[in-house]
Amino acid sequence: MKRFWTEVAIAEAGDGWGIALDGRPLKTPARATLVVGALPLAEAIAEEWRACGDEIDPRAMPMTGLANAAADHVAPKPELFARDLARYAEGDLICYRADHPAKLIEAQAAAWDPLLDWARRRFDAEFVVATGIIHVPQPPATIAALGAALAPATPFQLAALSPIVTIGGSLITALALFEQAIDLDTAWEAVTVDDRWQLDQWGSDEEAVAALANRQADFAAAARFLGLVYAPATRSRTKATSPA
Repeated sequence: MKRFWTEVAIAEAGDGWGIALDGRPLKTPARATLVVGALPLAEAIAEEWRACGDEIDPRAMPMTGLANAAADHVAPKPELFARDLARYAEGDLICYRADHPAKLIEAQAAAWDPLLDWARRRFDAEFVVATGIIHVPQPPATIAALGAALAPATPFQLAALSPIVTIGGSLITALALFEQAIDLDTAWEAVTVDDRWQLDQWGSDEEAVAALANRQADFAAAARFLGLVYAPATRSRTKATSPA
């Protein structure tokens, strides 16, 4: 689609903020007027439209894309969306460890053990840690506790959490980021321990490096969106820190 607007403005719209292109409200793909609940997010979306060149490139507009997803796909059925994300508790990345070599085992433990310790304290839950890739069931109470942590999330928060969970493969890491127990760099390092290990062992492969960079960009954009929406109602009072 070619650029068809000159001016981008932000205006109050009901209980939130809307973006206008030459005075016309910005619409979602489902043709609903896009309204966001936080001014910083509205400003970030507006900036994407101001920075747009002669043609619209959706890859360069992640805040707009996530806002559209929240409005069109998540808002009509947030409970179902949250349940789908909660299923990642059944096979969380950080519960599956390598059995060799020793340095990879150490790297996984250094990145993942603090997150598991945080989750045990935060959710009063137990986690089964296994070696290899054979599925090992988690206790039903643990799955329920992680699922309950998603229940208060708004559609816009869920839209941001979705790529964080699916790109990283770890609901625990996503929840720690959501509750500000860890920062973005810590989260990304945790979910890419195996990827970085493979690159270190086999050398740089242009295709693999590019794929990882694309994943990182999408992961970071979702984390930024999550931060712009607004802080979660209940933040964790504990941090996921390495053992002393």
